[in-house]
Amino acid sequence: MNLNGRRQSDNVDDRRGSSGRGIKLAGGGIVGIIIAAVIAWIGGGNPLNVLSGAMSSADFGQPEQSYQASAEDQELEQFSKRILAGTEDVWTKLFREQGLEYEAPTMVLYDGTTTSACGGANASVGPFYCSADQSLYIDLSFFKNMRQTLGADGDFAYAYVIAHEVGHHVQYLLGTLGKAHEAMNRLSEAEANQISVRLELQADFLAGVWAHHDNEMFGSIEPGDLDEALDAAQKIGDDYLQQQAQGYVVPESFSHGTGAQRHRWLNLGLSTGDLSRGDTFTPRYTDL
Repeated sequence: MNLNGRRQSDNVDDRRGSSGRGIKLAGGGIVGIIIAAVIAWIGGGNPLNVLSGAMSSADFGQPEQSYQASAEDQELEQFSKRILAGTEDVWTKLFREQGLEYEAPTMVLYDGTTTSACGGANASVGPFYCSADQSLYIDLSFFKNMRQTLGADGDFAYAYVIAHEVGHHVQYLLGTLGKAHEAMNRLSEAEANQISVRLELQADFLAGVWAHHDNEMFGSIEPGDLDEALDAAQKIGDDYLQQQAQGYVVPESFSHGTGAQRHRWLNLGLSTGDLSRGDTFTPRYTDL
């Protein structure tokens, strides 16, 4: 991505170095559970489902050394702040065109563990949005795990992660997230999962809409960028992740959509930039 000269957002709460780095996970650590945990990633619902199991096996031993940001960490921090700023610029413009006011979320950077208004946060869970405090939580090590574990790499792939979580914030501001969660609480698990898939696919679409307009405003997309994001969308589909983690898929347990679905809705937002095209709740579930 071309981010030269782009501003960095100030809506950032940097907790690295004070986020409970001394907690260690038993049973192989983060690498051993990252594929299973990433299935719960990008949650508009409750992305912390993995946390209880991870924390139950945690080793609350002696604290590790204090956090020291590497050159790569510093680069990822600056990148993330620029992407967040881009979402602020685009969504402020798009909301204003609808006669609405955009309230930007806070991006919480943490290292290892921290707390949110939705509960504890752990690096193994991956990035998530918490509507209770209107914040997105990111341990920057997740981007390295994307590359090492899933083979999903590139700055535009990372930007897609952030933009997707901001997409959940947009859903919150528009009331979509709250209505969906209320409905999910009244339904069976299988039916609630289908609503979750609809939420996630719409957040993918909104990430694409952001990228479309960010490119129009700043000329940010470079050759190869679209392929990076679309490849990442494919590899974080429930079917791909379940196949990698357990060797088979359970469609009724899907909560984020297949790789093909995520690819399709992200690409629709990217190619059109048209918010009116993002209705994932009206079509039949099988048509998504």
